Amino acid sequence: MRLFHGTDNANIARPTVLTLGVFDGLHLGHQLIMQTVVERAHAVSAVPTVITFDPHPRAVLHPESAPPLLQTFDQKLEALGVLGIEQTIVIPFTREFANVSAEAFLRDTVRDRLRAVEVYLGRGFAFGRGRTGTIEFLIEAAARLGFQAKEVEEVSLRETRISSTRIRELLTEGKVNLARRFLGRPYGVEGLVIHGDKRGRTIGFPTANVRPHNRVIPKNGVYVTAALIEGAWHRSITNVGTRPTVTTDREPSIETHVIEWDGDLYDDVLRVRFLHRLRDERKFASLDELKNQITKDTARAVRYFKCAGVRRSLAIV
Repeated sequence: MRLFHGTDNANIARPTVLTLGVFDGLHLGHQLIMQTVVERAHAVSAVPTVITFDPHPRAVLHPESAPPLLQTFDQKLEALGVLGIEQTIVIPFTREFANVSAEAFLRDTVRDRLRAVEVYLGRGFAFGRGRTGTIEFLIEAAARLGFQAKEVEEVSLRETRISSTRIRELLTEGKVNLARRFLGRPYGVEGLVIHGDKRGRTIGFPTANVRPHNRVIPKNGVYVTAALIEGAWHRSITNVGTRPTVTTDREPSIETHVIEWDGDLYDDVLRVRFLHRLRDERKFASLDELKNQITKDTARAVRYFKCAGVRRSLAIV
């Protein structure tokens, strides 16, 4: 996938079919937009293109209410490539850029620089000074500027509109199964594996202590997870929380035990996908009691992974 930071140096040799937005999480609603862009681009021999912004516009204009993002920027770019987007234009979002009118943005960037022939927008997204670039404005302006524009319908689940906001709420409630249905895939985090106190190894359950790059972490508790190691997904269980049995530290941590695997992950970046919540985190009376509970958690995770659908969906080792 070609990546351009800004549009001044973008070498756009072919017409584009594009969309624009933040697309945090790339949930099912976003995926429908990408599918539409890719299909239409192939139909008219254009390049499927995304315009996105960094940082999040609200982080610049209203930082006190800016949402924590479900994905890092690199994770989002990788996912766009998987969805078939061939070209991503990353526009640095500044207060100066926020003052550009919707009309000028469509004329100078979308039409003249990116040579758009079709533009697709999801419901609720607006662009340009004062957020005047609604879908209604886009359709009207496109007719004047010489390209087509359409709205992509919303995607709902259980009569609930799928949104990044709702997914954040589900994750903070520990509802990773429902979040997975909204996302179309398990929610995942990645982070550097750092040295811990190695207490897990002393009770037979060594863990990778992950310092997450992601800002949204599921509710404290114990989860069935999958860990990506050397290109393969491995069965694992993960504790999110403060480890009250062994420490008084109130700083949350992510600790992942990879089932029936022994190796050194220190200083590697580990990806962990949250598949199913097992229980709340709680304090045990002794390390033996903690060990017994982890044994039970691991056995439940092994039973979970025996489901053929789970193994196929992740190609679990």
